[in-house]
Amino acid sequence: MSNNVLLQVNDLKVHFPIYNKALFAKRTGEVKAVDGVTFTLHEGETLGLVGESGCGKTTTGKALLNLYPRYTTGEVIYEGKNILKMPDPELRPIRRNMQMIFQDPYSSLDPRMTVQQIVEEPLIIHHLASSKQELRERALELLDVVGFSSKMADRYPSEFSGGQRQRIGIARALALNPKLLICDEPVSALDVSVQSQILNLLGDLRSKYNISMIFIAHGLNVVRHVSDRIGVMYLGHLVEVAEKKTLYEEPLHPYTKALLSAIPVPDPTVELHRIPLEGDVPSPVNPPSGCPFHTRCQYAGQCGGRCSAEFPKMKEIKVGHFVMCHLFDYNSK
Repeated sequence: MSNNVLLQVNDLKVHFPIYNKALFAKRTGEVKAVDGVTFTLHEGETLGLVGESGCGKTTTGKALLNLYPRYTTGEVIYEGKNILKMPDPELRPIRRNMQMIFQDPYSSLDPRMTVQQIVEEPLIIHHLASSKQELRERALELLDVVGFSSKMADRYPSEFSGGQRQRIGIARALALNPKLLICDEPVSALDVSVQSQILNLLGDLRSKYNISMIFIAHGLNVVRHVSDRIGVMYLGHLVEVAEKKTLYEEPLHPYTKALLSAIPVPDPTVELHRIPLEGDVPSPVNPPSGCPFHTRCQYAGQCGGRCSAEFPKMKEIKVGHFVMCHLFDYNSK
């Protein structure tokens, strides 16, 4: 991993408007899917993003590619350029370097196209092949990288299993030699045995091509095997960011501790200390005042009322270990 910063994200927000058709399409509110996310990604690094469903992980990943231009604010600085402010003609060549692997391998591939056509498509769009022969050779090369033989090139997605389809999606994402891969829960729809194969493949590709990755997943047990650093998201916010080893051994935020306590342990003799999370995740349409986690936090009453009244700032508690929690301000006084 290099010390060079590939991606700098500053105060990223994605707010989707809500309209009431009964009131002549009057705007009545907004869904704060992502609400002020800041982080950096270095060359060759993998950053894991974890959290419950609806916390904004996938929206963050898509916003990094500027897929929600009407609803996104903040800065996404890729190699020194803010891509959120770029017109389409300038953004198009940069998009070659930023690709996405989608969550559902059953719906992310066109069922009317053969495997070869699916992998060739980005090469055609970006005019990176001068002949049909060159297109086919490049497609077969990419399929070989993900473990497919040339005999499979003329088959359709419906002829493959979920894990095989995800490999096709990975081959398509690699077609343009990207510097950044955004992996949106690429193993969540797969069997456990197939998950390990895809994770190993992504790890090998990262080492071989020095690709930076943002790996989105529900559970900390998955990102542990592929990430250098991990960011924990809750209700559109990053609440903790740290190196992998530090996060697992010394979690600071109450939400991170609860997620870690929920990871199954295969040894039945080990006594588990579960940290229950009471209640449901609040609605991003009407998030709670103050700290977004205070309605479910067991320490909310220990900060002198600040949790429900004041939004906490992200603080660097140790070198490279950031946390968004009033508890550390209160205990340091």
